[in-house]
Amino acid sequence: MLDLVNGLKSMCVGYVVQNRQKLGFWVGSLAVIVPLSIGFLSPAWSYEPDTAPSTEEPSGLLPMSCQPTQATQAIGLTRFVSDVTQTAAMIEQPAIGIETLFGSIAPQMLAYLSAPAFPDIHQRARSAKVPVVMYHDILPEKQVFFDVTPEELEQRFQEIKQKGVTPITMDQLVTHLRTGLPLPEKPILLTFDDGYSGHYEHVYPLLKKYNYPAVFAIYTTKVGKKIGRSSLTWEQLREMAKDPLVTISSHSVTHKVMSGLTKEQLQLETQESKRILETELGVPVRYFTYPEGKFDAQAVEAVKEAGYAAALTMDDNDERLAGKSDNLLTIGRVGQSRLLEMLDVAWGGAKLPSWSQSFDFTAPVTRTDATIDNTPFIFVSGGKPITIHARTRAQVPEILEGTEAIAAVDGGFFSLEFLDSNAMLGPVFSQSEGTFIPGKRGEIPFLDQRPLVLISPTAVKFVPFDHKKHNTLESIQAELPNVTDAFVAAGWLVENGQAQPLERFGRLYSVNELRHRAFWGINQAGQPQIGVSTEPIGSVDLGAALAKAGFRHAVMLDSGASTSLAYKGASLVGYTPRPVPHVVALVPPANELNTNCALVSAR
Repeated sequence: MLDLVNGLKSMCVGYVVQNRQKLGFWVGSLAVIVPLSIGFLSPAWSYEPDTAPSTEEPSGLLPMSCQPTQATQAIGLTRFVSDVTQTAAMIEQPAIGIETLFGSIAPQMLAYLSAPAFPDIHQRARSAKVPVVMYHDILPEKQVFFDVTPEELEQRFQEIKQKGVTPITMDQLVTHLRTGLPLPEKPILLTFDDGYSGHYEHVYPLLKKYNYPAVFAIYTTKVGKKIGRSSLTWEQLREMAKDPLVTISSHSVTHKVMSGLTKEQLQLETQESKRILETELGVPVRYFTYPEGKFDAQAVEAVKEAGYAAALTMDDNDERLAGKSDNLLTIGRVGQSRLLEMLDVAWGGAKLPSWSQSFDFTAPVTRTDATIDNTPFIFVSGGKPITIHARTRAQVPEILEGTEAIAAVDGGFFSLEFLDSNAMLGPVFSQSEGTFIPGKRGEIPFLDQRPLVLISPTAVKFVPFDHKKHNTLESIQAELPNVTDAFVAAGWLVENGQAQPLERFGRLYSVNELRHRAFWGINQAGQPQIGVSTEPIGSVDLGAALAKAGFRHAVMLDSGASTSLAYKGASLVGYTPRPVPHVVALVPPANELNTNCALVSAR
């Protein structure tokens, strides 16, 4: 992979420098090719609306003039192509350089091209925490418990601002779910269902005042008619639809619950509502909202056949963050009564994977839970990695007591000769002791080719252990200057983003048996990441899962009965693990540190 990246970099440098004039031609070509390629990634279909409203009776069928349109990813790719047009000018400035240009654009391009099959959600997006909040009517005097007054809504908008939360568009959310591209640090999506007049009279002015985008779900038979308590008019909707802050979502024709409808009824509710809205408003309608949030498999298929890029649901008994949804056609929401709770939960996801080999030890330490290939995992990432070599064996939360570390996973193999021994297998060097302890000569030949983990204040390095040259402090300093921590891990799981085969584990005992597993490494954003599988898994399958999770490099740690993970003082495994003497820990960035604690403690 590194050879490929370096080769592409060299090609970019050579081509751009020697062919600046031709660059404009290729940028123009990209502008054409990119939108076309997106059609293959996630096909979405719509038609060009007529200039005047149709007078035909609903037929339940799409017009024959349907044309493939750009899927949601094309929004970001159009921006990408726009950025590329600046390349020629940037190359003239050596301070910027092709390295910076390539490193920033290539990961974005790769994210679009590696999107999963529609309507699946990207694995990286599943670790983010994006609430989609559902509102109904906004009116001066409440009539039912879920109504909201304009004053209450503005108060919520102010709290959104005070908490540093960023309202996003539906396009942004869908692009994130499709590609895994990160959102703003604390994102939220606001949605308003059923087309009440209060949406124009109260919500729309507040959106403009705060510059907040929102989604309005409209069912067409209600527009301009006295159905229920109040309704938007087509004139009001046209004004709103022209505003970039507003996204119009189809909410069906009649607002019938779609579970159990016939195929013909489903076609009418999904396809005809789309046609009417696009014809009346003159904007594409890419999204659907299920009436009352209810659906069945046939309803989902009808939404897909109608060409929608995504659909919103709602289940009062199973409110979900967007990334926890089954797929793009069943995106979960939460009720507006939980908005304040969601402001503290929202997180836009990990940074975009980098094609460089740089490190980021400044990110906040965060926990994420994910299920990959049917195996559940707990990950903790961010901060600065260190190791702690305790004086005796203990539970991981106990080892962290009195230190600045906020999370840790059990580390290298240790001797079982004595119950309270802290003797490790292989050489060990830890900040907690500050003394290099060589491995025993009779043991270390059996560790050859296992990962030697080297940590410095600014970098991490994994090299194959060689007992003939890696058993002194000077030898590991030759591998990584300023090294502060070192130990031999159990086996290679991911190297340069690629899962490692069974042969890479050498003679490791019971390597592919189903066991609880502990691991750590560097993710594609250059951040340290530790974790465990909460159900048994083989080592080869573990490597495959961690590659999908976005690890650049990952190594296996002592596992089985020793598998331990602690975060914020609590154990995260559902059993009492074997006490261990060694952990890989994460220290929060300097601005989050409690200066009353020592950096590490030898306990």
